[in-house]
Amino acid sequence: MEAVARLRNYPTSPRKMRLLADLVRGMDVEKALNTLKFSTKHPSVPLEKLLLSAIANWRVKNEGVDVASANLYVKTIFVDGGRTLKRMNPAPQGRAYRLRKRSNHVTIMVDSRASQNVNA
Repeated sequence: MEAVARLRNYPTSPRKMRLLADLVRGMDVEKALNTLKFSTKHPSVPLEKLLLSAIANWRVKNEGVDVASANLYVKTIFVDGGRTLKRMNPAPQGRAYRLRKRSNHVTIMVDSRASQNVNA
């Protein structure tokens, strides 16, 4: 049985977050956590917390099942653009440049490989 966790309005561009999301998509949970823990990119910290939250949500849904024996993996992860804050930066000769501060929404689903084989 799959579990979902969502991160809303995280203030980094979706493009930067997608680099990490593509890195962990389809990985086993333990390997994905290690990858995020040792990644040098700054969005890896909230993505790691989000993955831990999804694991905790899976535990609540599947009481009595051990996480280690369930063989959890990252089933789905996707990054959508969030709200964009528009700011103005001063420019020469009385002009102004638009500064777009982007944010994103991340959704992650974890599932056990054992339950996938039972349904097939």
